[in-house]
Amino acid sequence: MWTETLLSGKRIVLGISGGIAAYKSVELLRLIQKAGADVKVIMTKNAQEFVGPITFAAISGHPVFTGMYGETADPEMRHISIAQEADAVVIAPATANIIGKFAGGIADDALTTLMMAVTSPRLICPAMNTNMYENRALQRNLDVLDADGFVIVEPGHGELACKSTGPGRLADPETIAWRLVEVLTKKDLMGKRVLISAGPTRESLDPVRYISNPSSGKMGYAMARAAVLRGGDVVLVSGPTVLPDPFGAKVTRVTSASEMAEAIFDQSGTADIVIKSAAVSDYRPTGVSAHKIKKEKDTLIMELEKTTDILAELGRRKKPGQILVGFAAETRDLEKYAIEKLKKKNLDMIAANIVGEKGSGFDADTNAVRLFFKDGGNEKLPMMDKFAAANIIIDHVTAIIARQEGTVE
Repeated sequence: MWTETLLSGKRIVLGISGGIAAYKSVELLRLIQKAGADVKVIMTKNAQEFVGPITFAAISGHPVFTGMYGETADPEMRHISIAQEADAVVIAPATANIIGKFAGGIADDALTTLMMAVTSPRLICPAMNTNMYENRALQRNLDVLDADGFVIVEPGHGELACKSTGPGRLADPETIAWRLVEVLTKKDLMGKRVLISAGPTRESLDPVRYISNPSSGKMGYAMARAAVLRGGDVVLVSGPTVLPDPFGAKVTRVTSASEMAEAIFDQSGTADIVIKSAAVSDYRPTGVSAHKIKKEKDTLIMELEKTTDILAELGRRKKPGQILVGFAAETRDLEKYAIEKLKKKNLDMIAANIVGEKGSGFDADTNAVRLFFKDGGNEKLPMMDKFAAANIIIDHVTAIIARQEGTVE
């Protein structure tokens, strides 16, 4: 999930105030870095009582900005330069004290002064005792920050350091990092309904066996995450996988090809974009044994029948303006079979790859995809992580939409 393409080239400021949850900021820093960002850390005096600056300096690769006077004087006006170069600022944890200062426009230390100069997105991640969090003054201050354009990352609910239970614990670092990615991603799918299928299907032979394939669902899930981040209203129909539901997507889980067909056809009529990346079984047994098939014979002959060709049916049902994207996993003659599938199934675009190659295809985190388009063009992508490939595919989808809507510059 966390790849260098999520925040590649972004400059992030991580602000840490004085709460026990400051130790979680170490993990948050690592996640933001793992997403490709360059991170600078700024800490209040109280924050340094919980976690030392040397920890964040070692991990971030930058000196930690801790003060404006005395030994940490700021003659170079770093509080201005850091604020101006930041693509976003994340305050985690944000205590009741620091939230009150931000809401009141107080600038009496390095962090609050820097925040007065920030014009990029600002994420506030509250962390405190439940009674403090529910205090009317704190909630009033959060309302002020919300009205001022701050992004409030709601705290989690659970046992707190003070042994009480309720809202107030710092949101999980992964949740905070994902909200940051979401805030910084262009929203070119806003207002578009996107239907995506992913994963394998299973066709039962008996109560304990089935026919399937090695699809992990990683490509389809990457498509769903990318589409959500870019503002799409995403429905993901997934076959059996071990992957967690993508943040922000509505997920329908199915098992068989017939269940997947039913779920997809139920949703496709209202979709602006349909991306079918699932590896659906082409055949299923004509009958399913009520009991486990015993190993009594040297050979076993089984009769199979075709399953519904979901992509072909989507092509037949395709409404004006709807974008239909297919996938093709081949072992040979990639161009021939991809173009044939593109034309036969009325697709706008198909993403094809050769399975079995190192780093490409089923269950890999990367893929080497070749794209073929309805207008006859094609593009060969280098080996890259599946999330990066997903974004390139969506780039082409948005380009098609722009041409249809006449908004191409």
